[in-house]
Amino acid sequence: MSPADHFDGEVAGRYDAAHAAMFDRSVVEPVVDRLDKLAGDGAALEFGIGTGRIALPLAQRGVTVHGIDLSRTMLAELHRKPGADLIRTYAGDFATTIADGSFSVVYLVFNTIMNLTTQAEQVQAFVNAAAHLQPGGRFVVEVMVPELRRLPPGETTRVFAAEPNHWGFDEYDTVSQRLISHHIEDSADRTRRRSLPLRYVWPAELDLMAQIAGMELEQRWGGWQGEPFTAHSRSHVSVWRI
Repeated sequence: MSPADHFDGEVAGRYDAAHAAMFDRSVVEPVVDRLDKLAGDGAALEFGIGTGRIALPLAQRGVTVHGIDLSRTMLAELHRKPGADLIRTYAGDFATTIADGSFSVVYLVFNTIMNLTTQAEQVQAFVNAAAHLQPGGRFVVEVMVPELRRLPPGETTRVFAAEPNHWGFDEYDTVSQRLISHHIEDSADRTRRRSLPLRYVWPAELDLMAQIAGMELEQRWGGWQGEPFTAHSRSHVSVWRI
């Protein structure tokens, strides 16, 4: 059964505005710098390319970029932008969809691995990444560290945004490693509520998924500028090599 598309229709049309801070040059450039270096003279494949936040500036650096996304509406938003003609896209589940060619880097950013809501699907994404990589190629994942330490004993929800026009909270199920990310947004015309099912995943668990796919950990940072990954890091950028 194909996974549900939670980024269709109106969500896709509002995506860039809703995540405006993530499109800021200061956020994007360190990501593109790192991926450009990892790609070298080869091509790059993005799992969950979305509206092209990273793919477009990476392609503008001269890197050949392909991308996979489940949402045809998100891909349509991407292809409305200048420079989109440089990027080849594929509509489908990035855990199973095959792109043409082979790549020196496959990457998955902004917690998108969590959109796969079972461990089996996440493992399959690693297997699919490995199948696309040239010998010596890398798979790069940016994802949050599960914030269970921030939950008081017996509680299952954590507020992560409390702004005048946006309130967000995550609802955790520690048995299944599932969480639902709830967003409530006020605008001039109405109030919107959106709930996104996710599966959180631990760094060591990701390393085992990579091992199953025939890859080994090469680097793990606390951010895109190579910050050390520590017990206090709230996210990590991990690089596995085939």
